[in-house]
Amino acid sequence: MTEQLGDGGRRAIERAWDELVAAARRTVRDGLVVGTSGNLSVRVGGTILVTPSGVPYDRLTPEDAVGVDIDGRRLFGDLSPTSELPMHLAIYRTTSAGAVVHTHAVHATAVSTVVQELPPIHYMAAALGGPARVAPYAPYGSDELAENMLRSLRGRTGCLLQNHGTVTYGGTLDQAYDRTAQLEWMSRLWLTASAIPGHTPTLLTTSQLREAEDRLRGYGQR
Repeated sequence: MTEQLGDGGRRAIERAWDELVAAARRTVRDGLVVGTSGNLSVRVGGTILVTPSGVPYDRLTPEDAVGVDIDGRRLFGDLSPTSELPMHLAIYRTTSAGAVVHTHAVHATAVSTVVQELPPIHYMAAALGGPARVAPYAPYGSDELAENMLRSLRGRTGCLLQNHGTVTYGGTLDQAYDRTAQLEWMSRLWLTASAIPGHTPTLLTTSQLREAEDRLRGYGQR
């Protein structure tokens, strides 16, 4: 994969790449992307592993691994990194993220075309830091899109991209993926409730979301 890494570093990169490819294939199975849309990345020390541009996930092999540094300089790999690399790097430069997931999830993308913020339909919005904002549209792969995304991510770990899709990040790839899945689920929930004739969905208040956030901190096994 690269001559410059020691055995330990090389094994860490190989494990991370296997996990990244598995997660990328899962986005297809879960209906979060179609074809080669969407992209994922994970940080391993000073290396950022990213999915390559325009390659079906089921064809990726260990030899297809692409690694860049925080400035986007290629460290190894023959394939071109995802065209959305500016978004991924912007998150790594400004947060302690360990992984980033970008999808074209149907319900979340639909929501991004009609509101500026996903209404707080469910307490899991607290898991993202609050209701997911919608970043104004900009061409894919552009610095403008990365800047719009960063503004929408302030105080959040996920946002919608107008007429485009979703972006989430987390300390681990599993955490980032789970936030993507929750964001898509909440979008579907809001669209479903909003479609019921003669009824308006009940939304949670700011204080209710704060209470949920406090409770979520202690959720699960210790």
